Amino acid sequence: MLSVVIITKNEAHAIVDCLSSVVWASEIIVVDSGSTDDTVNICKQFGAKVSITDNWPGFGPQKNHALALATRPWVLSLDADERVTPELQMEISKIIENNADASYRMPRSSSYCGQFIRHSGWSPDYVTRLFKRGYGKFSDDLVHECLLPEHPTLVLKSQLLHISYINLEEVLDKVNRYSTAGAAMSLSLGKSATLGKAIRHGIWAFIRTYFIRLGFLDGEMGFILAISNAETTYYRYLKLSLLNSDINNQAKY
Repeated sequence: MLSVVIITKNEAHAIVDCLSSVVWASEIIVVDSGSTDDTVNICKQFGAKVSITDNWPGFGPQKNHALALATRPWVLSLDADERVTPELQMEISKIIENNADASYRMPRSSSYCGQFIRHSGWSPDYVTRLFKRGYGKFSDDLVHECLLPEHPTLVLKSQLLHISYINLEEVLDKVNRYSTAGAAMSLSLGKSATLGKAIRHGIWAFIRTYFIRLGFLDGEMGFILAISNAETTYYRYLKLSLLNSDINNQAKY
C-alpha cells in the first residue's frame, strides 16, 4: 500500500540507515543521479527499484521523477539522511489502514555535527511527506523544494529523524552546493544582487538564526550553525551578483 521514494547521489554513508527504517514498505523507489560510491548496490540489496539518471535537474524535478515511478496508493517521500522511527511507522500504518483523503506533515528532528538542534529555526520543523499518489507533487525549485498536496494536510505526532550534517566537511560542501543552486534559481526568477546586498543578507541570516531564533540556546553548535547559515546566504547572493555581471558583460558584446 505504500511507496517510499528517495533521491540519491553518493549516499553510501547514510542510505543503509534510511532504507533499514522503511523495509516494511510495499516498495522503495530510488532515483540516483550518478553515484560513484556504493549507493546503487546498497539500494539494490535492500530490494529497491533503482533508476539512474544522467543529469541533475534540481531537487524538485528529481523528486517528481521518483514520484512518477511509484505504483502504490500511498507515497512517503524521504531524503537519504532521514530515518522513520518505529513510532512514526506505526502512525503511518494506521493512516494507510484508514485510507482517508488527506496528506500528512510530521515533526522533523534534525542533527548538526552530532547534536540535535532544538532552536535556531530548526525546531519545530514540520515537513509534509505522506500523501496519496496522484494527489500531490513537488515544486520545481532547484533547491528547498516542497510538496504541493491536493488534499487537506493533517499533522502527525511521531518524529522523523534527520541526520543532516555529519561533520564540518559536509557543512562546507553543502554551503557551496546549496548557495550555487540558490543563485541559479534566483537568476531564473529574474532576481539580481550586489556585493553590498550579499553582505547585508549574510549578516541578517546570522542575527536571525543566533538571536531571533534563539540559536544561542543550542550552545557551541548553535553558533557554528548560525555562521554556516550566514555563509550560505552570503555566497548565494555573491554568486548571483557574479552571474548578473556575466550576463551584463555578454550583453555588451
